This record gives sequence, structure tokens and C-alpha cells, in this order.
Amino acid sequence: MSRTALRICPLCEATCGLTLTVDGTRVTGARGDRDDVFSKGFICPKGASFGAADADPDRLRAPLVRRDGELREATWEEAFDAVAAGLRPIVERYGPHAVGVVLGNPNVHTVAGGLYPPVLLAGLGTRSLFTASTLDQMPKHVSSGLLYGDAGAIPVPDLDRTDHLLLIGANPLESNGSLCTAPDFPGRLKALKARGGTLTVIDPRRTRTARLADRHVAVQPGTDALLLAAMTYVLFEEGLVDLGHLAPHVQGVEDVAAAVRDFTPEAVSAACDVDADTVRALARELAAAPTAAVYGRIGSCTVPHGTLASWLVDVLNILTGNLDRPGGALFPLSATDKTPRPAGPGRGFALGRWHSRVRRHPEAKGELPISALAEEIDTATEEGSPVRAVIAIAANPVLSSPDGDRLDKALGSLDFMVAVDPYLNETSRHAHVVLPPPPPSQAPHFDFAFNALAVRNQVRYTRAAVPLEPGRMAETEILARLVLAATGMHGAEPAAVDALVIDQTLGKAVTEAHSPVHGHDPRELATRLTGDSGAERRLDMMLRLGPYGDGFGARPDGLSLRKLLAHPHGIDLGPLQPRLPQPLKTVSGKVELLPAPIAGDLPRLRQALGERAAGLVLVGRRHLRSNNSWLHNVPALTGGSNRCTLHVHPEDAERLGLVDGAFVRVKGAGGAVTAPVEVTDTVRRGVVSLPHGWGHDRPGTRMSHAALDPGVNVNQLLDGSLLDPLSGNAVLNGVPVELLPLGTPRPAGHSGEPLAPQN
Repeated sequence: MSRTALRICPLCEATCGLTLTVDGTRVTGARGDRDDVFSKGFICPKGASFGAADADPDRLRAPLVRRDGELREATWEEAFDAVAAGLRPIVERYGPHAVGVVLGNPNVHTVAGGLYPPVLLAGLGTRSLFTASTLDQMPKHVSSGLLYGDAGAIPVPDLDRTDHLLLIGANPLESNGSLCTAPDFPGRLKALKARGGTLTVIDPRRTRTARLADRHVAVQPGTDALLLAAMTYVLFEEGLVDLGHLAPHVQGVEDVAAAVRDFTPEAVSAACDVDADTVRALARELAAAPTAAVYGRIGSCTVPHGTLASWLVDVLNILTGNLDRPGGALFPLSATDKTPRPAGPGRGFALGRWHSRVRRHPEAKGELPISALAEEIDTATEEGSPVRAVIAIAANPVLSSPDGDRLDKALGSLDFMVAVDPYLNETSRHAHVVLPPPPPSQAPHFDFAFNALAVRNQVRYTRAAVPLEPGRMAETEILARLVLAATGMHGAEPAAVDALVIDQTLGKAVTEAHSPVHGHDPRELATRLTGDSGAERRLDMMLRLGPYGDGFGARPDGLSLRKLLAHPHGIDLGPLQPRLPQPLKTVSGKVELLPAPIAGDLPRLRQALGERAAGLVLVGRRHLRSNNSWLHNVPALTGGSNRCTLHVHPEDAERLGLVDGAFVRVKGAGGAVTAPVEVTDTVRRGVVSLPHGWGHDRPGTRMSHAALDPGVNVNQLLDGSLLDPLSGNAVLNGVPVELLPLGTPRPAGHSGEPLAPQN
């Protein structure tokens, strides 16, 4: 007999509510939850394919342990025994930094991924942390940290109330939004236009989002910061700066005016390939709008000046008075944020508290560049031990990082590796132990990360739609046991991990004067927590201590887990509200508009004024039915427009003798790949585009559908040497490539060598 169950979709950042149809223990259908307080019934192809992704027959169903060189199924006890036996001797002999922790993007899409990796890192004490952030949004964290004193204080555009939205390097009609959690992003943009608002898109590709825009500016890839700096110059030159309500909270305005003096529209025009009049129009339109928001995303982050571009996005919002006001860019307030502290100076944000061992990359937000992972494994230096063991949680850096071939070899040389992953993929195939979490239908869902980036304050939680299958282990228990095995506590009850966090959190909360539980007994408070698991008790604690919480009875109408469970479609907490100066944690207690690290990087941007792209440059792209390398094993989400093709402008194709369907060898600093050509004027002249997340052709994986059409790994074109120096973010866009026509033979995978024609 069929039944329905609610589930928040974990397949992208939009966090849409789903209504699942369940037959027995199998999800047979998914539709949008019309009563969801946030998504209101919206669904995309990924959400509609939830059941197919959930039931993928290639998902691992039992742990794997390497014996005699082969990965074989084992019991959970055997697997965690092997983890403890593999990791602890390395820590004890070489120290904690010899263990690298690699966290992939899916960690921010699960309850377990939000709760347990910080405990693992604290328990290990390692500084060898590498995450997907340095392939994506780290420049935004760094610029926010420098501006506001908090790397997590990221303003989001008030999509539902703004009059003018300027998007740079963002394609939310395909991505569904990123660092801006907004179900039905397409509908929100259409509503903006319907109410008379203006949409401007700056992107070298004529994306689906750009086609919706009132103005599309096809900028030269990698020059985003130059264009934004010139817009900033125009605001000062034409007397358009108006901080309004922000004036008491901002310092350094005149310093910024002096810093951008060289970036006139005329000076940047040639490098950006945007005429000066257009640059001035962009600035004037932004300043003239009743309300406006500038929003930059991955295209403006994964470039040589990613942190400067991210900084200038906020500078433009601030100088036009659009930060922290309705219709502009505001700071969300998540239900599980810490209890808001009184406004005032904080500790600020520091870069480079330690450095990588080989190339001396500075840490950012506690992380080292994932582009440096291979060298940290395979290169000996006089300083410290190489990384000899890796804990990879929901990560596939062989495909997502530059020069996957080198990293592939480096992972194969490790003394020990453990992977928490549902698949045997290009990275986890190297593990000595693989710990597979259950499919999403068998797990609860709460968006710890994305609620802090949402365009409307709300809170939702869904328990598992389907009970755990026999032999499965909850992901929360897997990660708790991993913490114990890695930190010398193997054999202890996994509940001890949650109990420790609860004791530490409540112990600190009762000492804080602004806390609703100040002066209480933390042990007594712990007895009042509810939930069916340690993870749920921690969620209850976070809700009750949070900005909307009941304060363990201090605010009877406030949030708790019990109240949230009584509202299965979520609780609407209202539109975003102005919050300054409370979010500021800078040493001055103000927005520090020109921090020293930013000022120190501006000379490098000035040098770019004289640089011109001599040949073709590469940009990435994503598809609505993909999320990085996750979903290529789901037949319903591959094929059609979701293909690994090289987009080439018709004029470039004619010049190079390329036609649709012909294969071309693409060569970059890190290697070469072979891909089919797709001739299209959706890319500007001089630019080619290849999607990321493909390259499923390595031996030893168990992803049968992905292997049928593996595509090629675009990141193999990169050698990992190009980084944004402030954030350590990999430069993935605007990199030079060469094309060599090959004709029509079918290529032989990532090596790029064509095979003979197929009959």
C-alpha cells in the first residue's frame, strides 16, 4: 500500500520541500510539497528524480575493507576496527597533521555532515583540512571575513523585494542558486520583472539566466574584478555614493575612493571587452534604482582575482546604501545560529595563521587549498611530515580538483585512507576502508548551512521517510564512530560524541551573559532535551539556544524540536530584516571597507589592466540536472542537454575548421582531454566552455551508468598552480587552452587519444 512522506530535497542548495510516494520501503515518486512554507510546491528535475537517485543499484550497501589489495565487503565492526588500526599509528608516529581531512560539497546537504566533521577536526587536531570551498566560494568567505569580521556573514540579495538585481558570474536558472538559498529562483526573477524591476546579467555566456535579463554584458572571462572596480570608480566620480543608514557603521570610504582611482571605465574597457559607456551605465542604473542588489557567484569566484571581485560586490552594495536594507542585500538569521551577542567590537578575521608545507599557501578559514592536496601527499620537505593518511567524507577531488591524474597517483600512495561515500568512485576507489551512508530517504534532513543563506528566514526539519534497512548504519552513527576511531576512543558508545558536544555547548552557554540560560545548571538543561537520537538532541539544543528559541523555557513561544516536529511543512520566520551592527565582529566594530589584505592585492589587479587574452580561454558550466559529479549515475538525469560537450562560438569554429559532433583535443597547462564540439553562439568569441564533474572512466569504480558516457575531466586541463592568493581558491575559469581538431572518431576517455571509428 502506498503512503506519502515529506522530505526536504538534498540535491542542491534550493532545499525544496518534497512529497514522496512510498511503496513499502521504496520511493516511487516525488512531487513538490505545495504546503512547504519556503518552496511552496516548486520542484526541479533533480527533485523529481529523488526516487531514482535514492534507489541507485550501484550504491554500496555494506562497508568495504581492503584485504590483499582488494576491497571486500565486511561487517561494520571489522570496518571500524580497520579504521582505528590504520589511523592511530600514523597519528602517534607522525603527528595529527599527517592526517588530511577532505570534505566534499555533499557534507553541507546532510544532518551528519553538518554536525560531526567539526568534532572530528577538533578531536584530531590536524591543520591538514581541504574542502570543496577552495574550488568554489572561499573568496566570498574571505571577503566577508575581512569586511565584517566573520567569514560566515554573507549577505544575500533580497530577491522578493528588490527593484534592480545585478548578477555577475551566476546562472541560477541552472544552478538553482548558490550562497543564496531560494526555491524557484526562476519564478522569483520573473516576478522581479513583472513588478517592473530590472535584471542585469554579466557573464561571458548567454545562459538561460542571461536570456531572461534586461541587459546582458558578455564580459571577458576573469576580468570581473576590473569591471566592478570601474563601476566603483564611477560612483565616486559622478557623486553617486550614498551610504544612507550605513554611514555610522562603515569606515574606509575615502580609502576605497583612492584605491580605485586607476580603474576608470576607459582603463578597463579593453581588458574586459566592455565599452566604457556600458560600464558607466551599469553603475548609474545601480545607483538610481530605488533598491538594488549585486550578487556574484562561482564565475566571479573561480578566477585570478576572486576575493577582490567578491569584495567589490559588497562594496557596490555598501556605497549605494543597499547593504542591510529591504530590497538590497541582507544578512539572514538562521534558527540554529548562535544566540545573538550584543553589538560591539570582535576579534576580527585573520588569514595565514599557518601555511601549507610545500608551497607555503596561507590557510583561509582554517583550510588549505585543495589544489595543494597532491603535493602535500607526494612531496617531501624538511618541514613536517607529508600527509600519510586521508579521511575523505563525501568528496571526489580526483574529479573536482585541478590535475586529477596527479592526485589519483598520490592517493594511491597513501599509508591509509578511509572514505565515507555511497559509491566506489574515482576517489573512494583508493580507500582502505569505505563506509557507505544510507540513501537519503533513510536519513533525516535539516539545512544547517543553507538556512544561513536563505532569502527568507524559515525553519524546516524532516525525519527519515523510510526506516533504515537491515545492515545499514545511520550516517550520524557512522561519523560518530569515525570520530571515536580516529581520536583514540575506538569502542566507546557513539552517543558519547553527542553527549560531549552537548556538555561543552551548554557549559559555555550558561557562562555567557547574553544567553537565555545564563546561570543555569548545564546538566539539568541536558536532561530537558528531546529527540530520538543524539543528533536530534543536538538540533533541539541549537534551536532552543538560537535567536528564535524558547531558551529552555525563558521564551515559551520560542522554537524547539518538539514545536518544529508539530509543523511538518516548516515554520515561516518572516522576511529578512536589517541587522547591523549586530553581525559585525571586526576589531573596530564597523564594516572595514578597505582591509589591509585587500589593499595589498590591488596592485596585482592594476597589472591586469594591461593584460589581454591572446587566444582561447576556457570557462566551465553546469546543468540543471547535475550537481558537480554527484548525479551522473542516475539515468533520468543524464542525456539530452546534460552532456559533456565543448561549446565553441561559430566564428571560432569556422576559423579552426570545427563542426558539430567533431572531436577536438583541448590542451591546457595540466594536460589534455578530447571532447565533442557543440557549435553555439551562447558563448562569446574567444571563449570555449566545458562542464565540470565528468570523467567517469577510471578503472576500479562501480558507477555503471556513468561509465557508459563518462565524459572528460575538465580539471585535468589545470595544473593546480593558478590560485587566488588571498583565498587559495583554484582558478577554474578564464584559463588559456589550445584546440586541435581530430575529426569524428570517438575518444578514449580522459587520456584524450581517439580510438578508431566505431561501427
